[in-house]
Amino acid sequence: MNTYRLIAALGSSFAAGPGIEPIEEAAAMRSSRNYAHQLTTLLGAELVDLTVSGATTANVLDTPQQFSEQLVFPPQADGVPADADVVTITAGGNDLQFAGAMLYTAWLSADPSSPLVPMLGAMFSGGIPFPTEEAVEQATAGLVRVIEKVHTRAPDARILLVDYLTVLDDESVTATPFTAGELAQFLVIQNAIGRVFETAADRTVAELVRASALSVDHALGSAEPWVQPFHQDMMTTAGSFHPNEAGMTAIALELQRVLEA
Repeated sequence: MNTYRLIAALGSSFAAGPGIEPIEEAAAMRSSRNYAHQLTTLLGAELVDLTVSGATTANVLDTPQQFSEQLVFPPQADGVPADADVVTITAGGNDLQFAGAMLYTAWLSADPSSPLVPMLGAMFSGGIPFPTEEAVEQATAGLVRVIEKVHTRAPDARILLVDYLTVLDDESVTATPFTAGELAQFLVIQNAIGRVFETAADRTVAELVRASALSVDHALGSAEPWVQPFHQDMMTTAGSFHPNEAGMTAIALELQRVLEA
């Protein structure tokens, strides 16, 4: 039986776990119940959790993530220990602006007078972004470079590429502030993110763990969603459309199954 002593976690909010109590690192919007924390508990391992909400593949690879003059997170991959046994990676959705566009669209529909609307809207002056083939390839290439850097830093580690939980399906229009047309646009982005992960895994040594397939019956609007609904509250809104604790638990159990197989 394999023994895993040290796990490193890289990624954006879908790995960090905004809105899931208890919070481990408020500035990173990182939960101590995200899938990496739960996995290390299941395996009896130690964890280096480098995940930060809002991260792009560039922030994971080589670009510091700056929230203010005083608050800067260094590139996540630089913190991967050389002796890591496992490295999990969930990133790429922010390269295609998936979560940000959903949050902006939801607030614009629910409360156009909210101060969040102009703040978020600065990034979406053209509306919901379309994932062009060029944009998809850029996100894929960024994820590939992350995997290659991690493999160089921790050559003996198993690299698990964990894609995004299914947030939306055709029935989600009843559980979101989105119109049918907006939902259709977000489904295109969601599908594009899936392609990013599949292609990055094909090009590298990473093993793809399909959280998207695992959660296909747990989108918003299902009987048991594994993602949080839209939170129309300034203090909790960052968790909107992100994994809930049940979703994180499902991923952790699947990762345990993969690692112990």
